[in-house]
Amino acid sequence: MSAAALDHQPASNGEPGEVVSDSQTFRRAFQDLREGFAQRELWLNLGWQDIKQRYRRSVIGPFWITIATGVQASAMGILYSALLNIPLQEFLPYVTVGLIVWALISASILEGSEVFISNEGLIKQLPSALSVHVYRLVWRQILLLAHNLLIYVILLFAFGVWRHLSWTSLTAIPAFGLLVLNALWVSIVFGIFATRYRDIAPILGSLTLLLFVLTPIMWSTQALEAQGEEVARRAKIAELNPLFHFLDIVRAPMIGQDQDAYHWYIVLGFTVVGWAVALYALRKYRARVAYWV
Repeated sequence: MSAAALDHQPASNGEPGEVVSDSQTFRRAFQDLREGFAQRELWLNLGWQDIKQRYRRSVIGPFWITIATGVQASAMGILYSALLNIPLQEFLPYVTVGLIVWALISASILEGSEVFISNEGLIKQLPSALSVHVYRLVWRQILLLAHNLLIYVILLFAFGVWRHLSWTSLTAIPAFGLLVLNALWVSIVFGIFATRYRDIAPILGSLTLLLFVLTPIMWSTQALEAQGEEVARRAKIAELNPLFHFLDIVRAPMIGQDQDAYHWYIVLGFTVVGWAVALYALRKYRARVAYWV
């Protein structure tokens, strides 16, 4: 019996002869998340197989992504350090870590919107929790992130980044944890609604490209603030972009920059609100995804 069919099994409310369905309850939403996580052997293997399948017959495999990220970061770092008059030794680590973190953020949005559509066959044939496909996606992105972190290790020594690090740099670890938590709810929400409304995915593609330009990855708010008070006030507009705060809580400790606590408060707020929306979406529409794909 499929997962969708199981969701529509009636549950008794205690009255003889009267049954009600519990397919649209928060209990079933939490149960889906728990059961999906309990099937970690499945999604861990599927995520790893995704990486192997993508680079089958390749000599260096997923390290092609590491090379591509390194080349892109080098090109942007050299160009924009000259345009913004920032020393390359300072700006290249800034750009590189920004691109590494952005890869996880953008994949959560773009691939998250396709997570159920791309797994149509498994959803219809495999009686597993819906969240298995979300865990698989995020696990795959964590593996790719781990490969890209090799570039960061090189920067630590080649550009002397390690001299700027302190014990506060360890906050990058819980910051990564928050990124993963947000990647999960983003994939759930966008995945469900993009499955129902297929126009959402291309809209998100255009929006993500716009946000890449508006997020301080290739440019620095500190460089803008140094150009005068008027420009500094305009630079504050960047803080209206929520992705700026997600990026900052990870990048700042990794390159030894000072950080304001309000970035964490904003990210925590988005995490709570985002998971509330995700749980509502799971409660309301989880059982329908199998019919929408």
